[in-house]
Amino acid sequence: MTLSKGQQAPDFTLFSSDLKEISLADFAGKKVVIHFFPMAFTGVCTTQLCTMRDTFGYYDGLGAEVLAISVDSPFTLAKFKEDNNYQFSLLSDFNKETSQGYGAFYDEFVFNLKGVSKRAAFVLDENHQVVYAEVLESAGDLPDFNAIRVALN
Repeated sequence: MTLSKGQQAPDFTLFSSDLKEISLADFAGKKVVIHFFPMAFTGVCTTQLCTMRDTFGYYDGLGAEVLAISVDSPFTLAKFKEDNNYQFSLLSDFNKETSQGYGAFYDEFVFNLKGVSKRAAFVLDENHQVVYAEVLESAGDLPDFNAIRVALN
């Protein structure tokens, strides 16, 4: 079931690309933008996260935390982060529990790959209530970045 506007976002604890445990609870009292993406080093995923990188100052200026989550390993995410100079946390949902909990999960993806995060974006308010939720069925589509910005204001 996809998480929707008005619901409480489920807490999670995942390993970052820096091999540190990060929980949603770590950002209590802060707005949070969560991006799920299928796979590091693919074209649309790189575009999605580079768009966030290039507009990071806007989110940072609002005091919003940006998190990006995929089922890639923390080691793959570390290289992806380094290569693209992302200034926000990339989190590994290697066990696929968070993607499933947010309803951003393909049981079967391209090339018969099983268990991959869907492309999705969630904006959470300071109490971690969902104020914006977008889960895309097509991995070739990008989230509505303008709607994400509107939801933060």
